[in-house]
Amino acid sequence: MPDLPSAQGEHLLPIDVARLALPGAPLHAPRILVLYGSLRERSFSRLLSEEAGRLLTHFGCEVRSFDPRGLPLPDSVAADHEKVAQLRRLAEWCEGMVWVSPERHGAMTGILKAQIDWIPLSDGAKRPTQGKTLAVMQVCGGSQSFNAVNQMRVLGRWMRMVTIPNQSSVPKAFLEFDEAGRMKPSALYARVVDVCEELAKFTWLMRGRTDHLTDRYSERVESAEDLSKRVNQRAL
Repeated sequence: MPDLPSAQGEHLLPIDVARLALPGAPLHAPRILVLYGSLRERSFSRLLSEEAGRLLTHFGCEVRSFDPRGLPLPDSVAADHEKVAQLRRLAEWCEGMVWVSPERHGAMTGILKAQIDWIPLSDGAKRPTQGKTLAVMQVCGGSQSFNAVNQMRVLGRWMRMVTIPNQSSVPKAFLEFDEAGRMKPSALYARVVDVCEELAKFTWLMRGRTDHLTDRYSERVESAEDLSKRVNQRAL
């Protein structure tokens, strides 16, 4: 269990899977990929992402984190580059994601944006991110802001992800973590717990329903037209 004050830890309840999972749906642990947007040695976005990973693990998820060090700029190398291929495998593996970015010059960082840009919207017949859940968080060097999380929400929609309603913005992040890199108990930490719990619940809720929810009229028409063309070509 994550390190919580005893007065708070008793309220950290397990996810009631029976109320969320579709009958007959797989019961493996929800697979969550965590991305963060800084390469600093003491990166508060990384520390926050690690805190989220601990909480998600407590809520029964299998969590993997991508280290952005060594990831080339988008389109500067082929997609079979080792770091790019690793990121894309993780994006395909996961059922949900957490994006954590510092706010820099009023925006998310290029480091996080580069990771998202390397994940394709479509890969042949597959859409690696469509219908997957997403939670967004940011850390601020000064007063609380929501510019980065708002940007990430736009990107999540563009990637056809189900972005959960809750989010976290941590102001003056340098005051919120101890020397060991753990987030201190506070209302800000409680919000991080809220976000992780909600992401776990939404990921269970989406499982077994994604194909139906992302089945679109326009794509059915396009598929039917493509099939008709192939049939006509074979008949010639």
